[in-house]
Amino acid sequence: MVQVIIKAFDILEMVAQRNGQAVSLPEIAEGLQINQATTANIIKTLVAKNYLEHIGKKKGYRLGPMAYQLTNEVAYGQDIVNAAKEPMEQLTAKINESCILGTLRNYKRYILHMVNSNQDIQVRIKSERNVYETASGRLLLAYLSEKERERFLAHNGLPDKAFWEEASTKEGLLQALSKIKEEALAMTHFKHTHLVGFAMPIIVNGQVIAGLSIFLPEYRFSASKKKEIIQSMRDTVATINRKLMA
Repeated sequence: MVQVIIKAFDILEMVAQRNGQAVSLPEIAEGLQINQATTANIIKTLVAKNYLEHIGKKKGYRLGPMAYQLTNEVAYGQDIVNAAKEPMEQLTAKINESCILGTLRNYKRYILHMVNSNQDIQVRIKSERNVYETASGRLLLAYLSEKERERFLAHNGLPDKAFWEEASTKEGLLQALSKIKEEALAMTHFKHTHLVGFAMPIIVNGQVIAGLSIFLPEYRFSASKKKEIIQSMRDTVATINRKLMA
């Protein structure tokens, strides 16, 4: 038997038994009687593959999205998905464009739920994307605390000019994020992919827990379409927020 694989499964099983509560690195190492350095290396790999999620230096780790996908479970972000599913379906039915519910996981934008339009030409969206390359990623980054944002920048660096030219410096990024937060709206228009994206925050008790996003090819985009999308998204966000607070 390959010992490192056995240890990886032991770690996953231990974290799973906590039912969503975070487990620290020292707790895992001590509980499984594994050298802490070895434990850290295994955990680093599990985080990179999204089987574990790091939620803070002091808090530790919990199961990540891939752990739930193995069994087709939807427990990951279930409360948010339950509240958003029907309003998102109504939003897509109204404007006939796909929408997603996204969050930040392991320094990337991760999709919790998606509703596809019935347009003949569909935009293909990866479940996990670089934060700077998506409207929802930028929006969620704008609402991070200063400490969380600095940790994110230490891990990801600044945006590439090809994706976000005005935010390719620290000063430019902070200004761009401040504007997004002020407007509670992020918008992207990538000329190289011909895609337009919008994102707005889902807020519970003053904290942004996810971002609602609409994306479409630029040939279907116009000033009137923009107005319709923004108003429809605001109505949908308000509905989701009410359901989460109920």
